[in-house]
Formats: sequence, structure tokens, C-alpha cells
Amino acid sequence: MNKTLLLLGGARYALPVIDAAHELGAKVVTCDYLPSNYAHSFSDQYINASIVDNEAVLAAAKECRADGIMSFAADPGVVAASYAAEKLGLPFQGSYEAVSILQDKERYRAFLRDNGFNCPELHIYSSFEEAMAEADSIAYPVIAKPVDAAGSKGCSRVDNPDGLRKAVEYALKFSRGGRCIVEQFLEKKGDSSDADGFVSGGKFSCVSFSSQLFDPAVPNPYTPAAYVMPASLPDWAQAELVSELQRLSDLLGLRDGVFNIETRVATDGNAYIMESSPRGGGNRLCEMLKHATAGKTDLVMAAVKAALGEPVGELPMPVYDGFWYQQMLHSDHDGTFMGIEYAPGFKETHVAEEQLWVDLGDKVEAFAAANHAFGSVFIRFDSQNDLDAFRAFPKDYMRVKVC
Repeated sequence: MNKTLLLLGGARYALPVIDAAHELGAKVVTCDYLPSNYAHSFSDQYINASIVDNEAVLAAAKECRADGIMSFAADPGVVAASYAAEKLGLPFQGSYEAVSILQDKERYRAFLRDNGFNCPELHIYSSFEEAMAEADSIAYPVIAKPVDAAGSKGCSRVDNPDGLRKAVEYALKFSRGGRCIVEQFLEKKGDSSDADGFVSGGKFSCVSFSSQLFDPAVPNPYTPAAYVMPASLPDWAQAELVSELQRLSDLLGLRDGVFNIETRVATDGNAYIMESSPRGGGNRLCEMLKHATAGKTDLVMAAVKAALGEPVGELPMPVYDGFWYQQMLHSDHDGTFMGIEYAPGFKETHVAEEQLWVDLGDKVEAFAAANHAFGSVFIRFDSQNDLDAFRAFPKDYMRVKVC
């Protein structure tokens, strides 16, 4: 294949995309404003440009004569990628307008509400003064977050008017557009889900669900700390969510490619699509799905093919091989990474892959956002009972040491 893929972002999460493109014989050009980012060492060329700047990304695409553009696990670059793709007539998961709706929490929630999807009540503010003027009329609890950020950055729960100012100020720090969403906190019934799906020929042919787990001991307890596949979401909810995702796709005219999808069933009994972003999920979710399906569902390879305008082939709903757990390695405090300690025999019998992003003795930060993770471990169990036993007392099986 004599094609070039422009890949926005240079974090480690880009490596599987680079590997897949190289396997297809394509050239990979990585692009962001940080020349020292890890993945740039593995691409064929690097272009220094801001991935949130539409015109800069368009110029980069023209410079490298891109045949396709991806912002795989780099949420900030998705809108610019769609803009450049539309200007150059290249494949992308949706039009610039559709992607702009999906990526802006204010526009996305309005779209859901106006089209009859389940949607939490919300308020939008550009300053804490605006928020405080309505503080006493808001129905608590709520969650405050930037309208245009990912990775749980800037998110915090507010249970009464006294905490609103601090939460809004915190969220606005992470918003490029200077806007904050304050929305009804949907208490979840069971586990929420953060997983990836794929649109092929206008149809959500493959949708995976996970059980998304959190660590209440860390500074930001709303940052996902672990995942389980298959998900604990009830069958009725999975079926309803797939149907609603298809309706979303039809309304927005979504096209071939991978989508990161966050969903939950709330205590009100309704199933909600919280996010549906045209990119692969950050925390190695496509890689986890490939492990969990014994290699039969490879959304990374499918996404690269779609981006380059190549036929993807059939991507059916996942069929899982065993019971899988992914632990995002993290700490509840700043400190020095001193390794992982496993129970005798556990690593040899259950750990399918251990990926460390730091060395022994490196400094690590407390887990306040997704980018504070310093590795990932994929763990396989033969039965639900074995998985449940691990979930009940995970530190009996593995322990991350940070001093």
C-alpha cells in the first residue's frame, strides 16, 4: 500500500495505530506540538503543529499529502481532523458539523434532548459568577466539567450550592472555549461503561461494552481506574443502547470508523448515551477488546483501513473468550514507583500483558486525570466467579508499590 496516514497526537496510545498502518504498508506521519512525545520515535515523519488548530492540521495534511487522517486516542484533535478531512475530501467518521456536535458537550446534550434521547438536565456557564447567580435553583447533586475536554479532566461532583463556585472554576481551567457544563449527576445502577464501537456502511455493526470501575481513594474518583469485559450492563440496556446509537448515527450521517462510547443505566431506570466520540478510547480499550475476543475483533486495524479508504470487511458484535480485567496502573499519592507485586503464581496464570510506562525509581503523580496512569495490565479469568473474587479483594492478587 502506497498511502500516507496523518496521525494526530504522539502519546503511547498511538503505537497500535502506527503498527497497524505499517503492517498494511502505509506511511505514518505523526503530528502535535510536542516533539518529544513518545510515539513520534515510531512514525515515519513528524510535523510540529497544534492539533486543536483547524488550519494548522489542514496544512499538515497537505504537506504530507495525507490519504487519511486519524486522531485515534487524542480527543483534542478530533474536530481539526474532521475539518481537514472534509476540506481535502478524505474519509472520516463524520462531517465537520456532525463531529463538532459530538465533541462539544453543550451542543451534544442539546442534540440529544432535541431528538428525544435520554439526557440529563444541564446548565452552561462561562464564569463562576453566572453559576453562582443560579446556585440556589439547581437540583443537586450535579457534576461540573468542561464542555470540550476528555480524560475526566476538570470534573468534580457538587452536592450543594456551597461547592459550586470551586467546581466551576476548576472545570473552566480545562476548557479551551471557556465554557463549563453543570449537569444532573446520574447515579448509576451497577457499573457504567466506557468502550469502543465501529460504524461500517452506516451501521453500528460492532459495539462493545465494559464495566467501568473507579478508585474512590484517588484525588479524582471520576477517573476510570479499571475495566471489565464482558460488561455487567443488563441485556435489555445493551440492546436499547445499540438501537439508540444506530439512531444517533442515522441522524448525524456517521461514517466508517471507530467511536468511543460512554453509557450507563441510571437509578431512574433509563439507559443513557453519555458520550460518543469519533476516536478510539484512551485507556487501551480497543486493545483490551482484541485480547478479550482472542484477536477476532481488531478495531485498531479496522479504523486504520477505514481512515485510508480501504475496505474494512465484516465486524460483527464481540464474542468474548473468558472474563477480562484491565487495571490502569495508578497511585493515590505522588511518589516513586517501586514495582508491582503479584500473589504467587497469579502473574503466570492470569496476566496476559503488562505494560509499564515508567521505570523503577521514576516519580509518578497521584491519579487526578487519565494521563496520570503509568501503565496497564490485562488479566484473564476462566469464570465469572474468579473475576468476582479478584474484584472483591484486588490487592490480595496484585499491588502497585509507590513510596
